[in-house]
Parts: sequence; structure tokens; C-alpha cells
Amino acid sequence: MAALSAAILPLSSSLSTFTRGANNSSALPTSLSFSTYSSPTLPKLGRFTIQCVRVGGVEIPNKKRVEYSLQHIHGVGRSRSRLILADLGMENKVTGDLSDEELIRLRDEVSKYMIEGDLKRFNRLAIERLKEIRCYRGIRHEMGLPCRGQRTKNNCRTLKGKKVAVAGKKKTSK
Repeated sequence: MAALSAAILPLSSSLSTFTRGANNSSALPTSLSFSTYSSPTLPKLGRFTIQCVRVGGVEIPNKKRVEYSLQHIHGVGRSRSRLILADLGMENKVTGDLSDEELIRLRDEVSKYMIEGDLKRFNRLAIERLKEIRCYRGIRHEMGLPCRGQRTKNNCRTLKGKKVAVAGKKKTSK
């Protein structure tokens, strides 16, 4: 356990480690410690390297710039990631080079928006409401057809599924 704690401890300030007290036989950890290690480069210890930073419940890549890393979060696109950076007054540098204070500010700013699970739940409930009130869009959702006016004679294979052959007229010879 001591070797594992020593291996995990310098990895990142966003990671926490559990350590046991003097009695190693206890099943539950007795203390929670946060590391204060910060380095401009990716920390590396043996086989362990930090590949991602956790923001908004999602691990975003360390080797990309913040603007593009934030787009890995469901509900954050190009314009919203630029808006977040502008609100923070932060420059668009590589995610792995962010300091602990900048990461905390970034997490706080991202948490102001509806993202990930909350956004997916909101959209799912909106579609369920449309189905429940039996409006045109709700019926199209139930039938698995496009609900924004697209034609369905030739296309919309994504919603309709694979083509099914229908027995039709056979060619007759003269």
C-alpha cells in the first residue's frame, strides 16, 4: 500500500489518494490526502503518466489546448469553450500546463453550465414530454422517423434502419 501511495501521490493535484493508518489490517482507509505537486511538464513515475485532467466529470486530454480540450465535454462546443476562456480571462494554452489555481477556476466556470448528465437528462425528458402529449414531433420520435420536415422516400436510413426488401411485381417475359 505504501508503494502504491508513493506512486500515485505525485501524479496530480486533481487526484486524491487514500492511506491507511498505522494498522494496515483495517479494510477502510483512515485518512484522505491531496497532493500539492505541480510541474510544468507531465509528471512521470515509472509506468504511470497523467494523460488527462478531470473537468466537469469528464477527463479532457492534456496534450491539446484548453479550447479544444473543453470540447470533449458533452454540451461544450467551440463557441462555449471560447466564451469560458473569455470569461476567465485565461490564455489558450496546453491543458497539461495549467496551474492548480487555473484548473480550479476552470472547473468552477464549467460547472455553471448545463453539461453531461444534466443536459442528456433534460433532452430525454423533453422528448418524453413530446411523446406523452402526442404532438407531431413526439409521434415521429416514437415511430423512429425524422421530425424536422425531411423527406423519407429515399433517405433517412439512420432513423428508419436497414432497407427491407418487399416482394413486388416480377418481370414477365414476352
